[in-house]
Amino acid sequence: MASMLEFRTPGFNPYAVKYSPYYDSRLAVATSANYGIVGNGRVFCLALTAAGIKVEKMFDTNDALYDLAWSEINENQLAVACGDGSVKLFDLSVSDFPVMSFHEHKREAFSVNWNPITKDTFLSSSWDGTVKIWSPSRPTSLTTLPVGCCTYSASFSPTNPAIVSAVSSDSNLRIYDLRTPVSAKYHLTTVIPVHAAPAGPVLPRLPDGQTYAGAVPAEILTHDWNKYTDTVIATGGVDRLLRTFDIRNPAGGPLAVLAGHEYAVRRLAWSPHARDVLVSASYDMTVRVWSDGSSAPLAPAPPQHPQIRSGTQLGVMNRHTEFATGVDWCLFGSGGWVASVGWDERVLLWDAHTLLR
Repeated sequence: MASMLEFRTPGFNPYAVKYSPYYDSRLAVATSANYGIVGNGRVFCLALTAAGIKVEKMFDTNDALYDLAWSEINENQLAVACGDGSVKLFDLSVSDFPVMSFHEHKREAFSVNWNPITKDTFLSSSWDGTVKIWSPSRPTSLTTLPVGCCTYSASFSPTNPAIVSAVSSDSNLRIYDLRTPVSAKYHLTTVIPVHAAPAGPVLPRLPDGQTYAGAVPAEILTHDWNKYTDTVIATGGVDRLLRTFDIRNPAGGPLAVLAGHEYAVRRLAWSPHARDVLVSASYDMTVRVWSDGSSAPLAPAPPQHPQIRSGTQLGVMNRHTEFATGVDWCLFGSGGWVASVGWDERVLLWDAHTLLR
C-alpha cells in the first residue's frame, strides 16, 4: 500500500474521528483512557501541515469520549459524547473548558450528529435508550425520542432535517419523523428488523444462488445514510455483516449484504463522492472499502425469485494493530482520502484509491 500519514494519541484509545466540514486540513479525534473502561477522555483537534499532522488544540474531560460531531454553523465548535451521559460543546478559540454542557442522559452518551440541513440542532443517543435533540444555545433538550433499549448510533437524514434514524441493541433500525404529532408513537414512523427475513411468499436469493432467510438478531452498532440516495441506509454490527436497506420498504429485507469482516463492525460511512461506495471499521483490526453493487445490473432471474445483491469488497487496509473503531471520509480533494482510528492509539490518513483492486 502507498504511504500514509500517522498521528499517535499516547495514553488514549480513539473511538471516533471526523473531518471538518469546512477544511480539508482539519480533523478531530475523540479518545478515552484505558479503552473507555475507566478514566478520562481527550479531544485531539489536528491540523494537516506540510510538516505532517500537528495538534491544533486538546480538551480533556472527566470521563471517556465515544463520539464527536463538528458544528455545521461554527467552524471552531464540536460536540462530544461522554461516558457520564453528558454532551459537551467545545470551541477551539476557548481554552480548557466546554462552552456548553448538556446533561440529561442517564447512561453513557454514545453518538452525536449535527443536522446538516438546518444546521441549528444536533442529536445524541445513549445507552439509556433515548435519542435527544439539542440546540447549541439551550441547556435543555428540545425533543426526546424513546427507543427503549441501548441506542448505539443516531443520525439526521442528509436531505430532510425532520427525519432521524437510530440503531440499537434490539436489532432494529428506527426512523422518526419530527413533523408527525408527538402523540403518534413519539414521532416513530418506521421500524426495520435488520436481521429478519424479507416478507413475501418466496425468500430472495443471493447472487451465488443461496436463499437468504435472515439471521439471528444481534446488536446493531453503526449505520449511515447514503449521500446520493436519500432512502438508503447501511447498517453494521455484531454479526459482522453490512446490510443496506430502503426505508420505503421496511418489510422487504436488505437490498445488499456485504460479508468479509471477521469480527463485529464498529463504524461505517458512505462515501460523499460516489453513491455505491462505503467504508467500514471493525474489531478484526481492518478497515474495508466496499461497493454495494447498486451501480451494476442484477443478473437475470425469474420474478418469483427476488434477488439480494452481495456487494463487492474493493480493498482492505490492515495497518491497525488493535480494534479499528472509527472512520471518516474527507469531503474535499480527489475523493478518496479516509481517516481511521483504532485502539492502538493511532490515527491513520490514507487514500482509499490505493486499495482498489
